[in-house]
Amino acid sequence: MLIGRVRTVLTGRAVPYTRPDSFSAIDKHPVPDAVQVHAEGLVGDEQGDRRVHGGPEKAVHVYPWAHYPIWQDELGALPVLQAPGAFGENLSVDGLDECQVCIGDEWRIGSAGFTVSQGRQPCWKLNDRFGVPDMARRVQDSGRSGWYLRVREPGALRAGDEVRLRHRPHPDWPLDRIASLIRERVCDPALLREVLALPLTPSWRRLFEQRLAQGAAEDWSRRLDGRQP
Repeated sequence: MLIGRVRTVLTGRAVPYTRPDSFSAIDKHPVPDAVQVHAEGLVGDEQGDRRVHGGPEKAVHVYPWAHYPIWQDELGALPVLQAPGAFGENLSVDGLDECQVCIGDEWRIGSAGFTVSQGRQPCWKLNDRFGVPDMARRVQDSGRSGWYLRVREPGALRAGDEVRLRHRPHPDWPLDRIASLIRERVCDPALLREVLALPLTPSWRRLFEQRLAQGAAEDWSRRLDGRQP
């Protein structure tokens, strides 16, 4: 089933970033031709901190182009918002958002197969990229965070390719529903057990397991602000 279309494909190299000893590949640029896709993502793409970015569970970052006008209304006509890539996405897509995409969805784009693995949890690097001190928190609070794909079947894709849904095993769990549990600091044991029955990535599983065990939400200061809790 056709559910969307790739507007732009983007890749970037990891370079020194805005703070001492930090590296980032958030500054991604359009690729006009077909790009090969393997288990670690798009050929030619890099991540600055492999502890929290990249890897098979976060191989490809997707961000809806429809969010850009909303951000422009809220933040003004920032240069970074004039073209896809502001959020470090690999695929800028039309026709999809976090309310329409479910955990575990299986997609076909070009000749490659993907599984929706998790929503993005924004970090402080967005604050520096946008020059907005609380940008990461704004992204989290808005729910307009984008999401990650796991590569189920290597292949190739390009701008203009259709996004086709092949299978939706968890229709009751759109990404925004899971993300709302995180941002609203939900610790209800019954809900947490329900979420933990889903095919979560290791990082999301640890988050919800810790909430279940501790009965409290985690500290976000290091991720959102770049400082120690």
